[in-house]
Amino acid sequence: MYSAGMTPSPLHYTHVSSPVGKLMLVASGKGLCGLWFENGESQKYAAKMLEDGALVEDANHKLLTQAANQLAEYFAGKRKTFDIKLDMQGTIFQQKAWRELQKIPYGQTISYAEQAARIDNPKKARAVGVANGRNPLAIVVPCHRVIGSDGSLTGFAGGMNTKQYLLEHELKYA
Repeated sequence: MYSAGMTPSPLHYTHVSSPVGKLMLVASGKGLCGLWFENGESQKYAAKMLEDGALVEDANHKLLTQAANQLAEYFAGKRKTFDIKLDMQGTIFQQKAWRELQKIPYGQTISYAEQAARIDNPKKARAVGVANGRNPLAIVVPCHRVIGSDGSLTGFAGGMNTKQYLLEHELKYA
């Protein structure tokens, strides 16, 4: 994520409307690096980046336009996978956890314990949950598809109602 004093070479952003509220899309020169819920925890990072001048608003940015179009297709039930170039910034463990999220099929769920086992860290379910909570690319990197071992919905940056909506939406179009 972003830390004070860090000024990434220009990051471009735009906002898009969706059935789960306003989303903020952020792109670096390497790919989409942020997809944040307006009401989510990540907004504090976005606010700091805006304050520091690290973000430039650009609704016509090619990658942001592509991401917005693919999100619209996803919410219309016409897209099940995203093929946007990504720039996932995180620790090696986080990136491993996030890559595993991308392998969970549309309309399906796994538990945090199963995700931990899939990345060869079966005793790290809690750490996987923390990594998923720091996923900077919600929806595109589908952390909403991970649930508790007992089948319950657990933490989600966009809120539990959003997580439930996304899972039900995918089941509807699976």
